Amino acid sequence: MGISIFVGTDYEHETLLNLANLVNECEEYGIPVMAVTVWAENWKKGGPLSCLVLSHRCELGARVVKTYWCEDFEKVVDSCPVPVVMAGGPKCKTDLEVFELSMTVCREGPIGLNLGRNVWQNEHPVAMARALRAIIHENATAQEAQNLFDSIKSGKQ
Repeated sequence: MGISIFVGTDYEHETLLNLANLVNECEEYGIPVMAVTVWAENWKKGGPLSCLVLSHRCELGARVVKTYWCEDFEKVVDSCPVPVVMAGGPKCKTDLEVFELSMTVCREGPIGLNLGRNVWQNEHPVAMARALRAIIHENATAQEAQNLFDSIKSGKQ
């Protein structure tokens, strides 16, 4: 089960209470909760996310935290008491940009990535997913992922 937390808005307190209540209810049934944590005000304005703010808000009983990448993302991962998944963020201009971001993020310690539009809006979503898998699970570089992507989409693999 996932629930969004909007830090820095008029609804911050309400969303934090919603998370706590959802965790309490889901625990009774053994359902893990993923907290989708966004520092909304700064994010809407296009500014950088504050790792300090994100790292302090990444709990309340959630079993997994999904949040957006920021500079010093490893500090968020290291300070969070539960596993962290990086949210996909904006649509990248090139496939290589997706692979570079994914490689950078994966080296900073999250358990995974949650990329949406950069996969399913791609003309070759299966090739994209397989290339990202290589980065996440096989420690491939961005260029190795690009080569795999190109090979799969051309039908050579």
